[in-house]
Amino acid sequence: MKHTHEFRDPIHTFISVRTDERKVIDSRPFQRLRHIHQLALSYLVYPGATHKRFEHSLGVMELASKIFDIVTDSQHIYHNSVRDIIPDPSELTYWKSVLRMAALCHDIGHLPFSHAAEKELLPKDYDHERLTKELIYSDEMKRIWESMRPLLNADDIVKLAVGAKKAGLEMTTWETVLAEIIVGDAFGADRMDYLLRDSYHAGVSYGSFDHHRLINTLRILPRKDQDSDEPALGLEAGGLESSEGLMIARHFMYKQVYFHHVRRVYDIHLKDFLMAWLQGGKFSTKLDEHLNISDVEVLSAIRNARENSNSEQHALARRIQSREHFRRFYEAGPTDVEGGKLEPGKAIAEAAKKEFDATLIRHDFVRPKPAAPNFPVLMSDDSIDSSLRRSQILAQMPEIGVDTVYCDKSIQSKVVKWRESHKEAILGL
Repeated sequence: MKHTHEFRDPIHTFISVRTDERKVIDSRPFQRLRHIHQLALSYLVYPGATHKRFEHSLGVMELASKIFDIVTDSQHIYHNSVRDIIPDPSELTYWKSVLRMAALCHDIGHLPFSHAAEKELLPKDYDHERLTKELIYSDEMKRIWESMRPLLNADDIVKLAVGAKKAGLEMTTWETVLAEIIVGDAFGADRMDYLLRDSYHAGVSYGSFDHHRLINTLRILPRKDQDSDEPALGLEAGGLESSEGLMIARHFMYKQVYFHHVRRVYDIHLKDFLMAWLQGGKFSTKLDEHLNISDVEVLSAIRNARENSNSEQHALARRIQSREHFRRFYEAGPTDVEGGKLEPGKAIAEAAKKEFDATLIRHDFVRPKPAAPNFPVLMSDDSIDSSLRRSQILAQMPEIGVDTVYCDKSIQSKVVKWRESHKEAILGL
């Protein structure tokens, strides 16, 4: 009987799983990911970006496993505070299995088309992490955890799959570090895989970085310059350039792919369609109903509405199916905040809605976030320093946000002329 199984993968070549792990892959929650696009409707801009959450989740498991092996290697543990949190060797087999399954399942709660309009399309207090938790606790998945050897605790899988903020469970420092291996802001396997995979399928080179070198230099280190000296994921100084490559890759992928203005407006049109099509304008949080809806059902609904001119969603479907998307007519520039408007796009949008049909105007805003996380760096003399002190590149990474206003193509020329003559007055410039 075959005890290991391999998946061919364009990013990691081969990904191996055990027979008992294959049960998770064959489960309904995981198989559904074959029908959830990783980048929503981005394939309407980048035709090759048709990859799914299924292969991404396999890739996250592969990278998380490699990171685990590196950081728990006894030769890579330099400080007593780190030795104190790492379990006995006999327990590491259990935790590696938990880590692999948490990495595999970290995305099973995603809605159709992944992140597009999640906040608006779920009831209050719900997000994809909560659905992920509930699926991991479901009877179907619990039977799998209990059949595995070693037997896995669903609480432990939840902690690592969604991280400390979302788990709602008390976590040890060890568990926090393991969650960081999967979903951490600095070196999470989730981030590494989606940058490599998304750039590959989008056909751009921005997302490439030396992930092999980066992973080989990752270490669990005490955070000496933080409020707490509890260990966290960091790296040896020799991997600093690779971490810079990761952050630069992230910067350009957001700027050129994730925040591409046409890609973003398709998210808006998709949200508009779903709010009109879904019962009550929300996705159901019942697990059976969640498992029964994917991109396939939504795309079918869009196509049917496009073909039926009497459908209430006909015009909304045309925006997507016939590429009749709204056009950008304003994008906030660095000097546009000099008049005191913190969200100049919002001011432009509100003024435009008074001048034109408000249903033909859309504002898209994403608040800029810190570009580079702070993590510990192990120096050649065994001292610990801050990444933001050791790297000028990381310390000076610019923030990236979105503040764009769109209009229907039918009024684009009028709106552009209006913007040219009214922008300075609206923004107080």
